[in-house]
Amino acid sequence: MKPLYFAPVQGHTDAAYRHFHSQTYGGDQTYYTPFIRLERNEIRPRDLRDINSELNTGLHLVPQVIFRDAKELNSLVEILKGNGAKEIDLNMGCPFPLQTGHGRGAATILNEELAKEVVKTVRENPDIKFSAKMRLGMQEPDEWQKLLPYLNDISLRHITLHPRVAKQQYGGEVNLEQFSKFLEESGNPVVYNGDIRTPDDLRMIEEKYPSISGIMVARGILARPSLFAEYLENREWNKEERLDKMLKFHNLLFSHYSDILCGDAQIISKIQPFWEYAEDEIGRKAWKALKKASNIAKYQTAVASI
Repeated sequence: MKPLYFAPVQGHTDAAYRHFHSQTYGGDQTYYTPFIRLERNEIRPRDLRDINSELNTGLHLVPQVIFRDAKELNSLVEILKGNGAKEIDLNMGCPFPLQTGHGRGAATILNEELAKEVVKTVRENPDIKFSAKMRLGMQEPDEWQKLLPYLNDISLRHITLHPRVAKQQYGGEVNLEQFSKFLEESGNPVVYNGDIRTPDDLRMIEEKYPSISGIMVARGILARPSLFAEYLENREWNKEERLDKMLKFHNLLFSHYSDILCGDAQIISKIQPFWEYAEDEIGRKAWKALKKASNIAKYQTAVASI
């Protein structure tokens, strides 16, 4: 079985989510922090709290950074090294215009000067194990060919490739033909990411690409938190078993947020994203009730209806 990587999702996979997911489902998957960026030349305090949280104890956690130039990249690397990081993931694939419009994420694929700086930074920090996450391109599915020669010039732990272009975001078909070409031409290990929703999807990718170095999942495991556990057990859990575990996971997280946050509004806003991708798993009626819940009493009634 291939190594498994739990991709970060802003607003979802914080330290508490990672901790209680691991506690509920086990496994030795690698977790990534939601991307860390500079704000007024500093990392936000909440991001530092997330990477330094005691809830990360026992997890294989890799901080992920997003950057638009060498100055931002090197500042982020130095700050994370100062906080004990031994591994850093370079986000060169975020498709959202709020980031690409500022030259970050997938926009870095077309920035050859920045690619040279990435090579320099990796070489100047041999004590850090770097990995990268990227897309096929911004607009065209062969734009990765401009960046790959630079990445082939350095040793990375792996490159995770989501075989879509940024303009697709998460819609349309994944381009497996381009993924195959990338896999063939990469001088670094390659991890597959994109449209993994079931244990069968994991097995299909593993069989189709036996030379990949792992599989990364984000939205698929938010929708079905048992996904990796089912794959590792080599069996598909029935719906009742999946929901029982999912509710146990939710209840641990809900209890944690209830202890550290104050008032219905804060708790509801923090816990509601847990269900964002779970409509197919829990049913539309319960899903809509959870989204509409405006206080704890209504929220708990909605949870009880699952």
